[in-house]
Formats: sequence, structure tokens, C-alpha cells
Amino acid sequence: MPIESIEIPAADGAAEALVARPTNGTGPFPGVIFYMDAFGLRPRIQEMAQRIADWGYVVLAPNVFYREGTAGELAPAGDMTSQEGREAAGKAAFPRVGRLTSDKALPDIDAWVSALRELDGVAPGPIGTTGYCMGARLAVRTATSHPDQVAACGGFHAGGLVTDEPDSPHLGLKDARARFVFGHADHDRSMAPEAVAQLGETLKNAGLEASNEIYEGAPHGYTMADTSAFHPEATERHFTELRALLDGALKG
Repeated sequence: MPIESIEIPAADGAAEALVARPTNGTGPFPGVIFYMDAFGLRPRIQEMAQRIADWGYVVLAPNVFYREGTAGELAPAGDMTSQEGREAAGKAAFPRVGRLTSDKALPDIDAWVSALRELDGVAPGPIGTTGYCMGARLAVRTATSHPDQVAACGGFHAGGLVTDEPDSPHLGLKDARARFVFGHADHDRSMAPEAVAQLGETLKNAGLEASNEIYEGAPHGYTMADTSAFHPEATERHFTELRALLDGALKG
């Protein structure tokens, strides 16, 4: 089944989103929100969303940068498989991350959750979410702002989950009820070992079931096969751990 493109009425206008459905099987299926990395909706995100969908889920991947432009307008123009190409694409992409502040993200998250619920074939009951790089922050904010709905939350090569700001994503974990799996990049300046440790302590203090691991040797961005950061072994580990999380929390 081809990936569908839909439009969602978000907080500040219409936002594109991709919808991936299982290739086989009859629904309804649990719903999952997939939060992209800074480089936006593109073929690699479609591949990952479809792989998750084929585990038996309906996957919604919104263009969280819709205020900045369409997915096509924001797509990287060059080849990111070289370090130079990835850095060049980052010059355009990374400033957008900073502009997506929590006061903008949270109303959007309400829209993404509502849109997922309204999709054909999505089962009632708990939903899951997974996010990559800055998308992991959005996944955590989804779990903490909708604790009655989100039962599974994955975050991979995340950045900025623990900060000194009053709206740091980790501070909301006291309100969450989901199971969490984090697969951190190794030697990641945006999620240093001290931050990983603090995240683990916060999860423990909140009484949450969680895995919070650094993937040895895996660089920031390791799941993105269209960039120079791709690390196949870490990527497969992430898929294995994510599937176990989703199946356990949403199908158990």
C-alpha cells in the first residue's frame, strides 16, 4: 500500500503529513506518531515509517516545520551522504529546530494526536510515538502532554532532552505513564553522558518503565541512511528495540 499524503489543520495553518499503513493484515491497527529529524519529510522518513507500519501499525509522520514551508520546499537540496553535504544541509535545517519552541510544539501535538485518532483503520486505545534527533523531544512532549493516550515512547539519537530551561522535556516525565526506550548516540554533544544519566534518574524517580542506553560507536543521526551519520548496526538495534516497545505496550 503506497504512503498517503494528507493535510492536517494545525495550530498555525495546514500541515502536510505522511500516513503509512500495513502492507498486509486487516485492521484496525494501533496508531503511532513518527517525528522526523531536522532534515524533514523525505524518502528516508517514508522508508522508516513504512517499516514500522508493516509491524502492524498506522503511522502518522507530520511536517512539524509547516510554518517554515512545505516538505518539498524544505527538503535537502544536495547529497547528505558526505560530511560536507550533511553540514551544508544543516545550515538551513538546524535553525528551524530552534524556532520550534515548546509554546508552538504543544498545540501542534494536540493536532497530531487528534489527526491520528481520526484516521481510518486506527484502533481505539493507546497510541505510541517515536522521534529522531529533535523529533525525540517532540515524542517525549507527546507522552507527557497526553499521558492518558500515549503508552509507548521511543527516542533515538535525541538532542536536548535534558536542559537547564524551565520547559526542558525531561521535566514533564513526572506526568507520563508510557513505557520509554531511548537509544542515545555515542559522544553526542547534544545529549552528553551527564544528560543521559540525569534522564535516567528522572525516569526512575517517576517510576516509569524505561530503557536508557548509549549505543556504543553510533554517531548522532545514526538511523538516517541518506546521511553520512548512518550506522547500520545501531539502526537495526533501534528497530528491534522500538518494535519490542510498541508490541509490548500497544499489542500486549
